Amino acid sequence: MGSTQMPTPGIDGTGLNLQSSAGEATGDPAAEMIQLLGPDGKLGTDPVFSDYAKRLDPEQLRGFYADMAKVRRFDQEATALQRQGELALWVPLTGQEAAQIGSGRATQRQDYIFPSYREHGVALTRNVDLAELLKLFRGISNGGWDPRENNFHLYTLVLAAQTLHSVGYAMGIQRDQKLAEAAGSNEPKAAVVAYFGDGASSEGDVHESMVFAASYNAPVVFFCQNNHWAISVPTEVQTKIPLSNRAKGYGFPGIRVDGNDVIAVHAVTEWALEHAREGRGPVLIEAYTYRVGAHTTADDPTKYRGSDEEHAWRAKDPLDRLEKYLRSEGLADEAFFEQVKLDGDKLAAHVRSTTQNLQSPDIRESFARVYAEAHPLVAEELAWFEEYSAGFEGDDEQEAGN
Repeated sequence: MGSTQMPTPGIDGTGLNLQSSAGEATGDPAAEMIQLLGPDGKLGTDPVFSDYAKRLDPEQLRGFYADMAKVRRFDQEATALQRQGELALWVPLTGQEAAQIGSGRATQRQDYIFPSYREHGVALTRNVDLAELLKLFRGISNGGWDPRENNFHLYTLVLAAQTLHSVGYAMGIQRDQKLAEAAGSNEPKAAVVAYFGDGASSEGDVHESMVFAASYNAPVVFFCQNNHWAISVPTEVQTKIPLSNRAKGYGFPGIRVDGNDVIAVHAVTEWALEHAREGRGPVLIEAYTYRVGAHTTADDPTKYRGSDEEHAWRAKDPLDRLEKYLRSEGLADEAFFEQVKLDGDKLAAHVRSTTQNLQSPDIRESFARVYAEAHPLVAEELAWFEEYSAGFEGDDEQEAGN
């Protein structure tokens, strides 16, 4: 393979300057978290990221609020659909809207996104029909959408597997762009964003991904949504220092941002994507947020955490703080907020009707999807299933007669 296809790694392990323009967020475990919009709805300043926040106009800020409100309404509807038997499972996101909308809106069309299974807000920013997400949770599809249309990959249910995929994809982008540059192309450069949670950060796949990303200077942004709970395991059990500090060990910047501050999240992600696209290597973002509800609809969070913790985080609600700011600055009126509510209800109605009109899943189709071609073991298992199912046919007829 020629040198234009295999670029020399951009990191040699020496002379690294971690005190980059985001240096305040790396290294010291006691370093402050990046926050611009506080829970009181007042906008603060930051020596680096305020410049990025200034790029946002009132329309974009209103758009952030509308997006967060819309995906929260979607989350409520999907939860209701699962409780009513229309979905096998649902993974709520309430509380994490700012982390997802802020980061998703910072990406550009050419960027590619690797989600885990809770990134419904990011899907919204990539123009994925949210009703398509529910096909997976109804059990009739392994995805529901074509990832090539929106550069938004299928959900990954295996913890941290998508981080490996994202680095491999980023290395591919890196090689393609090097070839394109040699051919005189002026196409905009792309980067990759890999989403994962604090629980997934304990998986070996994340470590391996960061090793390869650093070694090859891959254009990837690792976006960790630290929602404080890996199902029932609290973050402090998994790490004794901020997760963002781990980036220092790999030789690239790590930034901890208030994940409930949509303005700060957008600014930090925009900086990180620019860093990656410019060929300066990967970045780790730790969005410090909170999962207000259950891990999934099969989970009961009251078994492992107190209500006082939830109440404390509800006071930091991402929608409430942005609403306070919009109202105090005269950037949105009552008509705007009423329209946002109507749009959310319209989306919920669309999601409900679409889901209820979906076909019921047939387990036999699952056998056909195991391998691309017929496999004798799968055929044997299907035959056993058919025989087993046939054993209940007489019981069904007897019950009908009674």
